[in-house]
Amino acid sequence: MTHAIEVRNVYREFQQRSSLGRARGAVCAVDGVTFSVAAGDVLAVVGESGCGKSTLARLIMGLLPPSSGEILVDGRSLVCVDRRERARLIQPVFQDPFSSLNPRQRVRDIVGLPLASQGDLPKARQSDRVMEMLARVGISTEMAERLPGQLSGGQRQRVAIARALVLHPRIVVCDEPTSALDVSVQAQIINLLAELRRELGLTYLFISHNLAVVEHIATEVAVMYLGRIVEHAPTQDLFRQPMHPYTQALFASVLTPDPALGVPDVALGDAYPDPTNIPSGCRFHPRCPKAFSECPATEPDNIRKDGRLVECLLAVDNQTRADRGDGSVAHFQLDR
Repeated sequence: MTHAIEVRNVYREFQQRSSLGRARGAVCAVDGVTFSVAAGDVLAVVGESGCGKSTLARLIMGLLPPSSGEILVDGRSLVCVDRRERARLIQPVFQDPFSSLNPRQRVRDIVGLPLASQGDLPKARQSDRVMEMLARVGISTEMAERLPGQLSGGQRQRVAIARALVLHPRIVVCDEPTSALDVSVQAQIINLLAELRRELGLTYLFISHNLAVVEHIATEVAVMYLGRIVEHAPTQDLFRQPMHPYTQALFASVLTPDPALGVPDVALGDAYPDPTNIPSGCRFHPRCPKAFSECPATEPDNIRKDGRLVECLLAVDNQTRADRGDGSVAHFQLDR
């Protein structure tokens, strides 16, 4: 199987500084993350704000260097790929389609900028490619002459998608591409992204909070918590039976249209995860409703169970514990 993206034990630390500029220690935003994405697949990364999703996206785009570990694109280390070639391989679609577009440039110029910066095509062919891509995403010739402020939010996001695809990249990093849009427009953009993926053979890294969107577009889902991937599974398996307590809490937190049901209680308490103060042992244990005596002292490994990766002591069955020489610990059943 060909992997479009491989992330191998990647760490990214940020140095904390006081208001006077003095060093105050490091915060690890991405902590030993490993995964791969097959060519043509969609990996969705979900989790709370501050869990490291956007930092991970920036690492894969080459906008940030990893503190350690390795990222490979098409089998080549990202550090060996120069900026121009990296732009041809990987392109982003950002969350806010207004702030990501130059308000003083016309749509056709915005979409044509990546081609002009590469300088590989004559201007006449650049113009043809721009109009072809705009037509593919549903932007008319008349709209191509407008400024971004003269377009709706959905139209602006279509322009951003056209700009990302005009270089014919293999990988597109979508960082919350629908969260700033109305619900009906979100559906149109997601359907467009799915259609373009099929037609152009694209690979997506899809960052999102919206589990309904993730279920619709993703082939695999990685769940992040405080810089770690705590569960990684095929989308259907994850939505049918989430195994990590944090994944279960995410699913339980989804609001329903019925006001009589009220706001769901996901039993996570009022504490919010603090990346500057990572708990010992399992980093989710202070909020976990299923935590037991081992959790504060033992850091779980990524355990493969039922075709997925789960970073939870509850996923370690008796046989695995026996293989480690710890037969005295009782069996814990993971349920939904």
